Amino acid sequence: MRRTRRLEEPAVPDLRMKKMLSRLINLCCLIVVLSAASAAFTVPAVAATTAGDELPPWMRQAASLPVPTTYPKEVPAVVLHHEQQMTVEPDGRVTTTRTEVVRVLLREGRHYAYAHAPYLTDSGKVRELKAWLLRPGGQIKRYGKDETLDVSAAPNDIYNEQRFKAIHATDDAAEPGAIFGYQSITEERSLAGQEGWFFQHSLPTLLSRFTLALPAGWRAADVTFNHEKVTPTINGSIYTWELRDLGPIESEPLSPAWTNVAPRLAVSYFPAAGTQVANVKSFANWAEVSRWVTELSDAQADSNDALATKAMQLTLGAKTELEKIQAIARYVQGIQYISISLNLGRGGGIRPHAATEVFAKNYGDCKDKANLMRAMLKVVGIQSHLVAIYSGDPNYVREEWPYPYQFNHCIIAVKVTDQTQAATVIQHPTLGRLLIFDATDENTPVGDLPDDEQGSLALVMAGEQGGLVRMPITPPEANQLERLAEVNLDADGSISAVVRESSIGQSSVHERRLFRRLSKPEYTKVIEGWITGGATGAKLSKVEPSDNQADGRFSLQVDFTAPRYGQLMQNRLLVFKPAIVSRRESLDLTATARRHPVVIDAHAYTETVKVKLPAGFDVDELPDPVKLDAPFGVYAAAYEIKDGLIHFTRTLRLKAATVPPGQYATVRAFFERIRAAEQAPVVLARK
Repeated sequence: MRRTRRLEEPAVPDLRMKKMLSRLINLCCLIVVLSAASAAFTVPAVAATTAGDELPPWMRQAASLPVPTTYPKEVPAVVLHHEQQMTVEPDGRVTTTRTEVVRVLLREGRHYAYAHAPYLTDSGKVRELKAWLLRPGGQIKRYGKDETLDVSAAPNDIYNEQRFKAIHATDDAAEPGAIFGYQSITEERSLAGQEGWFFQHSLPTLLSRFTLALPAGWRAADVTFNHEKVTPTINGSIYTWELRDLGPIESEPLSPAWTNVAPRLAVSYFPAAGTQVANVKSFANWAEVSRWVTELSDAQADSNDALATKAMQLTLGAKTELEKIQAIARYVQGIQYISISLNLGRGGGIRPHAATEVFAKNYGDCKDKANLMRAMLKVVGIQSHLVAIYSGDPNYVREEWPYPYQFNHCIIAVKVTDQTQAATVIQHPTLGRLLIFDATDENTPVGDLPDDEQGSLALVMAGEQGGLVRMPITPPEANQLERLAEVNLDADGSISAVVRESSIGQSSVHERRLFRRLSKPEYTKVIEGWITGGATGAKLSKVEPSDNQADGRFSLQVDFTAPRYGQLMQNRLLVFKPAIVSRRESLDLTATARRHPVVIDAHAYTETVKVKLPAGFDVDELPDPVKLDAPFGVYAAAYEIKDGLIHFTRTLRLKAATVPPGQYATVRAFFERIRAAEQAPVVLARK
């Protein structure tokens, strides 16, 4: 629970890319097909666009729809029409027509006046992209080739065949009340006979429709996620799924990712019985997926003399199996992350570059780094397997849909003996003990796993023995933060304090990531903001971080003074809160009702505050001790007077849990009582 989870989409263009990217997958990374398809089927509801500046019929019809007045006032825009129509040819080629109409409600919704069409340079093209803007006064602006940009879908990659064409209405034109619509037509070769479609994102959506037109004799099968079953209407070999009047997905603290809330459709389609099409491959189970991706990737883990020599050098001083793994892991984590994505339309987004090539060039993406580690481990006699995973939503991948392109990241599973003990070891039914590790996350050492990957269903690529496996969840004690605060309290309420922290596991990762991301002045300013949030006017004299990633630890010492921290009342009573600084994680569960589950990460926290009393004062009143016990966690706060010091201790232990909305009152009450306990004051009286 160290981060506040929010049901939100990334800012445009990332938002719109995720929304549209379908089949443009780079397995690193295995970029997930979030929605758009690779095909098109033109029906009367989406007629051919009109010439000139007139609105096409489908947009004019959508623009006439009344917008409900029941939406929360902060909703920035509403999707009036959201449609994708996909046609599959007998040879497996697909054409997609995408149509969308958005009404801007608030100034903050202007960036939704955005159109784009993704494509792969080696296997597809954008045949058409047009857009229109209807301003509140009735003026119409048409956008075409002159306003279209052609940009990379992954600008940080050295080269990527994944691109998109885009049109963005200017902010001054897309004013509140404006209606923006676009239509794109793309063509490409199918990557697999499977397709994903989000009926909506965070915005309310009045009409969302997905149509699949197959050759005669073909069939489709579907699964609905995050919503009750959506049954298609079927007309011959044309399938149509539709939802209407979808309300906004409201942002709530500690919520699941929006990908685990928005209604989603997963479709597989199959050629007529007895026929095979090279570009159309659907999978009956996860073992088939494992076999296919293993065949693509296995040969890429071969080594040469230079790679083997380096692996032996790295492990020369290692005495145990775990030390060998750690030595190679540290080296691979240090390799620069760079992606060169080629042949995406022919499996290049899944197959890593050869380990020898990545080693020679000293860069690669996630699948390249995991594959290099695999090759090096093989040199020193340790077997491992690549693992495809979805990073960002532990519940995104579903067992009901065996589909290789729903992952967006690649990590590794290392086969270990009983001598290797770590919180991220799982027991596989056929492969034995597997140590799960992310070779791309430079902040997370061996034995730990990024918390947005914990508990995920992931694909272990081990041929027939592989398949979908649940990733480990580390216990709270593996993610502990310990704090000691030593405070001198003066008679006027001023304090001088030394705060020392030591964290391990994902608690240390979050601290390490912040420390490495910021410059020294920026980091100091963040720490200052944290301290002054509890002790107003505090002046810091020391900020001393210490990063020990090899041991998975991060330490921090902060020295500071704060004038008049305690309140001196009538020159007789001195009142102060011993919980001087916050625990830094979000506790903003203040809403009275809840629509979505509360997602809690495993975490443990202990703090001891020792306050030296000023001369001439005795303790007049101490807060009552507090003990809380809930299914998802326990908390305790206590006070003791000893040798002229007040000892205040607080502990919190949270288990990884997803609490349903119906139990929200319990969660809210738990954290409200914690907040009240930590705001409780101590009262001193002058002797």
